[in-house]
Amino acid sequence: MTSNRYFPTSLALYINYIIHGMGVLIISQNQNYLMEQWHTNLAGVLSVVGFIGIGRLIAIIISGPLSDKFGRKPFVYLGMLTYVIYFLGLVFSHSVLMASIFALIAGLSNSFLDSGTYPALMEAWPKQAGTANVLIKAFVQIGQFVLPLLIGLLTTTGLWFGWSFMVAAIVLVINMLIMWRMPFPDDDARSQAEASGQSEEEAVVDNGIRYKQQPKLYLEGVAFVLYGFISQATFYLIQQSLNTYGQQAAGMSLNDANLLITYYSVGALACVAVTAVIATKVKSTHLMLGYTFMSFLSAMGMAMFPVSAMLKIGAVLIGFFAAGGVMQLGLTIMGEFFPKGKGTVTSIFYTFGSLASWTIPNAIGWFMENHGIHSVMWFETVLAAIGFVIAIIVFIRYEQVIDTSQREA
Repeated sequence: MTSNRYFPTSLALYINYIIHGMGVLIISQNQNYLMEQWHTNLAGVLSVVGFIGIGRLIAIIISGPLSDKFGRKPFVYLGMLTYVIYFLGLVFSHSVLMASIFALIAGLSNSFLDSGTYPALMEAWPKQAGTANVLIKAFVQIGQFVLPLLIGLLTTTGLWFGWSFMVAAIVLVINMLIMWRMPFPDDDARSQAEASGQSEEEAVVDNGIRYKQQPKLYLEGVAFVLYGFISQATFYLIQQSLNTYGQQAAGMSLNDANLLITYYSVGALACVAVTAVIATKVKSTHLMLGYTFMSFLSAMGMAMFPVSAMLKIGAVLIGFFAAGGVMQLGLTIMGEFFPKGKGTVTSIFYTFGSLASWTIPNAIGWFMENHGIHSVMWFETVLAAIGFVIAIIVFIRYEQVIDTSQREA
């Protein structure tokens, strides 16, 4: 794997996602200091966090097509630069308004990074695209593991809390300098095209994909759009409601119910490790089909048997099968169906994932208020079932459309 020309580039891209993982949690981890600095309360701090999602939703739909047009590297750099602005701006903000502006920039940064990074990794590792994309999740988890340790160190040594923001910004700046001369697949393809007199359209990195028949936008395109929503909704609903479900449906104590999220996280991390290994040996469509089926069974088990033991087992299983990388696998497969617009594909896919993050909390509240806590888990079961049906459609169409026997080395 290290013999790949783009291995150093890929490693630098993954380092960005360590910092992204830190950026997702850095406000909540420093909320007490920030409340004082921004002259607000906890609600004010949480309102700032909400602007990250708004910024992501604003940028993701346009950043992908622009990445296809102008290249992966410029958008990776744009994401890194705006993330530096976010970290520095946030720690020196003195009002909720200022902080909200920089949080909005963080959402833009995330979209820019995704639109450049996911396509670049798929192009750099055509035979291991699923593994390459799933590993992003692992590096995000590393960042979320490291940040509390860093903040704990700052607290125990009496150092300024803002060093956690400064360290993140410094690492990004160093990574920008290191990455400056690193190659990107689409840049290489364009250079080769210019040398051979090809058009810009012919320079697109298609990873040697050949078709038995042309993909149908109204079928595969719609299926993947729905999957982007469903895959995000399936694990996001669990994240937001599992502890409440444990308390109200299974009669668990508050501490035991909160531990369900820990079990869920263990399952997700285990899946990242497992998928990173087996995705090189098993087709992504097979993994997607198996994972979505097991997500459905896990959700149904928790809905039918809301007891402590079942919820602990179910939390691990649904963390593994719904939150450990199946969304990234879906994006990888979508990139194979539509290889000449990977940036656009990434934008569309994650736009609907972002919509799920916005709608699911509202849906949870409506179900709990009108039909009780059990209805939330049955709603989760329905979402997982829809995801499995979509996975079946994708599996069938992949065998009909993609000619894997002719895939170039």
